[in-house]
Amino acid sequence: METWRHYYNIVYKISSLTGTWPYLKPRARIFRVVVITITMVTVLVPQFAYQFTCKTNVQCICEAMTSYLLTFTSLLKVYTCQLNTRTIKNLTQHLFIDWKGLKTSEEYEIMKLYAENSRRFCVMYTVYCMLAVTTFMSLSLVPFALDAVWPLNESRPIIPPYPGYYFVELREYFYKIFWHSIIAWEITIVGIVAHDCMFVTFVEHVCSMFALVGFYFENLFNKDDKTMKIANNSNDTYRERITLFINKHQDALKFVEHIENIFTIPFGAQMIIVTIGLSITLLQLTQQNGDILISIKYVLYVLGQLFHLFCLCFEGQKLIEHSIQTCDKIYSSTWYEVSMRSQKLIVMVMMKSVRPSFLSAGKIYIFSLESFTTVIKAKLSCTCYI
Repeated sequence: METWRHYYNIVYKISSLTGTWPYLKPRARIFRVVVITITMVTVLVPQFAYQFTCKTNVQCICEAMTSYLLTFTSLLKVYTCQLNTRTIKNLTQHLFIDWKGLKTSEEYEIMKLYAENSRRFCVMYTVYCMLAVTTFMSLSLVPFALDAVWPLNESRPIIPPYPGYYFVELREYFYKIFWHSIIAWEITIVGIVAHDCMFVTFVEHVCSMFALVGFYFENLFNKDDKTMKIANNSNDTYRERITLFINKHQDALKFVEHIENIFTIPFGAQMIIVTIGLSITLLQLTQQNGDILISIKYVLYVLGQLFHLFCLCFEGQKLIEHSIQTCDKIYSSTWYEVSMRSQKLIVMVMMKSVRPSFLSAGKIYIFSLESFTTVIKAKLSCTCYI
C-alpha cells in the first residue's frame, strides 16, 4: 500500500510556507505569518497611495479598488486559517485517523481516489495561480518589447504591473518596481493557494467519508464478504454494524459542520469582495477606449475571479451530491432482509441523507453549480445593460 501522506504533501508544503499548517511550532508559524503580512503591506501601501492620487477621478478610483480588494482577500484567507488553528488541527487529525482506521483494500481505494483528487487540485491550482500572476504582471513589459522591435517617434506609454504609486518616476524605476511586484504578488497569491488547497482537501475527504458510508451499506447484506461476516446468522446481528455505520455517517455530518463553521463567515466576506471586484472590472472593461493591453488585463482579472469562484462551487456541488447519494445507496440495497429494529436505524440515516449537506458563504450563498450559473447570468445581464 502507498503511504497516505503522499497525497497531502502538497497542501502540507504550501500551508507550511504561509504558516497555516496547524502542526507548525508557534514561533515558526508566527514568523511566517509576519513575513507574508509584511509582504502584503508592501503591496497595500502603493495601492492606497494610488487611490489618493485619483482624487475625484471615478475611473481611477475603480481601477485602484480592483487591486487592493485582491490583497484584502489574501489577508482574509491567511488569517482565517490562523484564527481557526485549533479546529483545523482537529479536522486534520480526524483525517489522519480515518486513514489509519481502514481495514480493506476497497476502503483504501475509495479514500485514495478522493485524496488523489485533492492532490491533483493542489498541483494544478498552484501552477495556475503562479503562472496567472506572472502572465498578468508581464503584460507591462509589452510596451518595452514593442519599442525595441517596432519603435515609434516617441516611447509608448508605460503600463504599471498593477495599479500602484511608488512615489518615484515610473519609467526610471520600472524594472525595480516590476520585480518587487512579481515577488510580492507571488507571495500574496501563495496565501490564497494555501487556504483554498486546505479547503478542497477537507471537502474531498468528507466526500470520501460519505462514499465509504454508502459502500458500507451497499455491502452490509453481501453474504460473500468475509470481512463483514458475523458468526450469528440472525437478522439482529446486523444491528451492531448498522450502528457503527450510523456513527460514521454522524462523523461525516460533524466534519461538514466544522468546515462550515470555519469558512462560512470568511467566504461571506470574500463573496462581497468578489462581487464588488467583478462589477467594477466589468464596468471598467465596457468603458475602455481601445487600449488592448489594459482590456486584456481586465479580461484576465475577470476570468481569474470566475475560475476561483467556480472551484469553490464545484467542490460545494460535489459535497451536495455525495451527501444525498447515501440515501440512494441504502435504498438500492436489500435493507428489507433485516429485522424491523434494524430497519428503523436505517430509516434514520435515510432521513438525514434526504436533506443534503452543503457549504455556504455567510449562510446566504450556497456553493453549487446552480449558484455559480446564477452569478454568471447576473454579471452578464449587468454588462449588457451597461
